[in-house]
Amino acid sequence: MTQVPKPRLPMNKIIKPPANAFTTSPKWSREQTLLAFQFYCESPFGQLHGRNRKIIELANLIGRTPDALAMKCVNIASLDPKIRESGRTGLSNASALDREIWNEFHANWDGLLEECEALRSYLLVERGEDVALQVNDAAAIEPDFFGETRMAMTKQRVKQDFFRRAVLSGYGHKCCISSVSDERFLVASHIVPWSEDPSIRLHPGNGLCLSVIHDKAFDNHLFSLTDDYRIVLSAQLKSTKDGFLQKVFRSLEDTSISLPDKFVPELDFITRHRNRMNKGEILESFQ
Repeated sequence: MTQVPKPRLPMNKIIKPPANAFTTSPKWSREQTLLAFQFYCESPFGQLHGRNRKIIELANLIGRTPDALAMKCVNIASLDPKIRESGRTGLSNASALDREIWNEFHANWDGLLEECEALRSYLLVERGEDVALQVNDAAAIEPDFFGETRMAMTKQRVKQDFFRRAVLSGYGHKCCISSVSDERFLVASHIVPWSEDPSIRLHPGNGLCLSVIHDKAFDNHLFSLTDDYRIVLSAQLKSTKDGFLQKVFRSLEDTSISLPDKFVPELDFITRHRNRMNKGEILESFQ
């Protein structure tokens, strides 16, 4: 007997937006701007143009032209301090709503991403695409422990995927230390761990694009960064007798990492990571 596949779980409940949320009015709606901001986060700066296939797809979904969406993303980019410092100020036409959405995201990354996914789900359902993914019927999600667990896992996976895309796109899909560009070896590494501070776990400024070996060392506080983004090795790593680790890490002391095009690592997060490394060394000295 052929089994009917279970519907894939939606990340979030589908909430019908206001009637004018996706009109072609010259004035952008909050909902359209939310999805534009999400796209900006996940896309390399150099791809913010109307010929980008992904921009064309999203523009069609939200009721805007590709050029209008590209312009909106560039205007959002002009709010990023890193973009301004580089001289690429975009069109400098960021609206009050653009600034409002920028601030909202920075205050509530989890909540705003869930809202974006709910909006995207609604639009896809309205267009008749991928309906199974968007089902918002309790019957579609098994009302037991395992169903709830799968829902939670789906939400977490979507959020982790967003963080990875946002971080890797900022670093040009290259490790900021070794320049490795094969994505099978790249990790969107959290500066402040995912579980430690939920308010910043999706903030792209809480991430570094690292190769797997550099991620492992960073995650274990074997090295950290100074406030001017130079590498500082832990005493434990400096004294290692492992020949391979000596070869990989010793030459990195006091060298600078490559900074991203957007969402530069926040110094507060760097300080927290470095303090934890230093605290670990102090505790180790008393053991």
